[in-house]
Amino acid sequence: MRKLYFLLPGTDDKFACGGLFAELKTVNLAQHFCSADVVTYRQREKGKLFIDDLLKEKDLNDVLFVISWGFDVAKLVTKLKSYNVVYHAHSAGYPFVLPASIPIITVSRNTMGYWGQKSPNSLIYYLPNQIPEEFQNSHIERDIDVLVQTRKSSEYLIKQLIPALQKKCKVLVVDSYVEDLPGLFNRAKVYLYDSAEYWAKQRVSEGFGLQPMEAIACGCQVFSSVNGGLSDYLDPGFNCYKIAGYSQEYDVQRILKVVNSSMPLSFSKEFLTEYRTENIIQRFQVIVDELNEFFDHKIRHSSNIKSLTKMRMAKLMAQRIYDKFSKKYFRG
Repeated sequence: MRKLYFLLPGTDDKFACGGLFAELKTVNLAQHFCSADVVTYRQREKGKLFIDDLLKEKDLNDVLFVISWGFDVAKLVTKLKSYNVVYHAHSAGYPFVLPASIPIITVSRNTMGYWGQKSPNSLIYYLPNQIPEEFQNSHIERDIDVLVQTRKSSEYLIKQLIPALQKKCKVLVVDSYVEDLPGLFNRAKVYLYDSAEYWAKQRVSEGFGLQPMEAIACGCQVFSSVNGGLSDYLDPGFNCYKIAGYSQEYDVQRILKVVNSSMPLSFSKEFLTEYRTENIIQRFQVIVDELNEFFDHKIRHSSNIKSLTKMRMAKLMAQRIYDKFSKKYFRG
């Protein structure tokens, strides 16, 4: 089995974000069944491999490079074109295309569908993000009516909805890193998450959306947008509520109803099974086994399936128009 090298620009506070933390979790999961390490490529870090040093080695056929940092993918694909490369896709919508020689592992079915359309000749797999076991309902008294984190929140949420709710109930607004997030979710009755505006400005999609899932796991009622990867698991009316529903007044009415309700929405235990550690490790091992088999095949065979390039699409469209014209005017 080939060694996995997960390429990251760096791992210090300068690069801290959900994508970095999710990728570091993925490295830890891979280490349960194979050899895996982090490799940095923008800055050198003590105790970690650096990409330029690594590429000086003569034979790297026994290595899989896993790339994930969306804005750097195009450059990394060029730099690593003669090596075994896998793209770990979080968000979708970045302005690059991938050759069929690069398999894609997606963190959501939403992203899988995007790449299934955009890169139909690539191997594509689904590996959801992990919801650690510490995210669970502690069944303690909840002293926070409404919880919201400012990061990724919409202007409507910050400037309209929260001020309106603060007049009616106890609202906690968090704008910094939380050390004990499971504990905080267990204290809150309702969690608000509205990231559609944020990702629209970034011009890419919500890759997974960990916080609503983590909040649900802790028994917190969630009002959320359902953009991008959130649509994988959020089901308004059944395990969550859709936020920004028509008017601010209607949002306030629905949120206060949930805050004061003794019968909140619930979900089955099986709902979280897909995202727990044991299931993800099992899926990951199957995927890595298939990737090793693919790269063994790639050594002996070239790709020979026509790609959906712009030129080929133009030819296919022209052929479609010609066929329709021929059927209409030259029948019989």
